[in-house]
Amino acid sequence: MTYQPYEVIGADRPTRWLVICDHATNAVPPFVNDGTLGLADEDMNRHIAYDVGAAGLTRDLADLLNAPAILTNFSRLVIDPNRGEDDPTLLMKLYDGTIIPGNRHADADERERRLNRLYRPYHTALSEMAARQSDTVIISMHSFTRQFKGRAERPWHVGLLYAVDQRFAKPLLGRLIEEPDLCVGDNEPYSGHLPGDTIARHAIAYERPNILIELRNDLIETGTDQRRWAERLAPMIVEAAKTAGV
Repeated sequence: MTYQPYEVIGADRPTRWLVICDHATNAVPPFVNDGTLGLADEDMNRHIAYDVGAAGLTRDLADLLNAPAILTNFSRLVIDPNRGEDDPTLLMKLYDGTIIPGNRHADADERERRLNRLYRPYHTALSEMAARQSDTVIISMHSFTRQFKGRAERPWHVGLLYAVDQRFAKPLLGRLIEEPDLCVGDNEPYSGHLPGDTIARHAIAYERPNILIELRNDLIETGTDQRRWAERLAPMIVEAAKTAGV
């Protein structure tokens, strides 16, 4: 069977929403170092390899919005689809204190091979899905670790990332802040977007309304938690879009 670098869910769903998950899995394709990056299972199962819980949350949210979704089928450590092709962190050799043995000697040819077999097919498919309708709204789902090694714990439960286009982000941020049990990050735990990242390429470049939502990964570890958060977010997303008039 031919390796597929991405998964599409609900391709025929007619709504304007498009839910994406750049870091859905910790899978290493068989053609990359015989399917291993040389890391212990403990490291491959933590946030450095993928966004823990984000895939299930993406599927549930897409289901509730009756929206199509696209998810990667390769680890961010193999090559990071949420980076520009010229970004120095596209192919990580050290992440959160862990050396990535399978990337240590990856040269320009190997980088290009991974771009051609994984990164570019994913972005081509995403581009086609986003262009199906003239009024597409992109929702990018991610998760973040509560604490990096040697750093302070992060207080946020959920964060919204946005940069140039704030029309959808601001109403959604306002709605989340109303929730008394949530600590909400305004461009936290990260700030805005990086040049050439997924939102920049597929949303900002085409003036499509968009938002990147970050959930703390210990809150969405189980299928039950993922569904609960999807059910909480879906009506807020719909409400925010109406408020924004997008």
